[in-house]
Amino acid sequence: MVGRRILYVTQSAGFRHDVLPLSVQILQDLGRQSAAFEVTATEDSSVITREGLTRYDAVVFYTSGELPMGEAQKAALVEFVRSGKGFAGIHSATDTFYRWPDYGALVGAYFDGHPWHQDVAIRVEDSRHAATAALPPSFHLNDEIYQFRNWSRDNVHVLLSLDPASVDLSAAGVNRSDRDFALSWTRPYGQGRVFYTALGHEAGVWQDTRFQQHLIGGIRWAMGQQ
Repeated sequence: MVGRRILYVTQSAGFRHDVLPLSVQILQDLGRQSAAFEVTATEDSSVITREGLTRYDAVVFYTSGELPMGEAQKAALVEFVRSGKGFAGIHSATDTFYRWPDYGALVGAYFDGHPWHQDVAIRVEDSRHAATAALPPSFHLNDEIYQFRNWSRDNVHVLLSLDPASVDLSAAGVNRSDRDFALSWTRPYGQGRVFYTALGHEAGVWQDTRFQQHLIGGIRWAMGQQ
């Protein structure tokens, strides 16, 4: 029996990703097949209220832009995670709520461009974590690759990072000079847990068993199951 419930929010106030409907289907299927969680998907952030969130163990964002959430809703989301619940962000979750600094602090970074959209090499930095345990030490994936601002290794635990040798570091739009391009991380937030993965732009990534295992492990960890 599925005992955990997650709220999957796919509202787009900025760029809308074509993969969102497929992501809903796959995430719901993964939850059922693994018996790890039940997924309620919505494109309406008005369901995020203090009372509404009591039904869930984690909130997952694949969002963009300034979502139409009021101050009470924002406080409810922060309180939800701080109280010991989980938050997971997928891909453009970092391209969300630029005008709400507490959200950036929650997720751990803000999107700062995607210089590469290609096959890249990805390094596993912590092979013992639930989100990476099923992955090889290094693997290739074809996806849109983000870089970040308002991000520091001091504030997160990096799980995956880009192998800089697999891309052109002189490409247009590369803003980081430290060659440090994290692609997934975790962080504590009050009594709660936050998991983020920058992967997931392409349909082929969502259909990739490696990404699915990464996502299930990260969400389960955020809910305290790992």
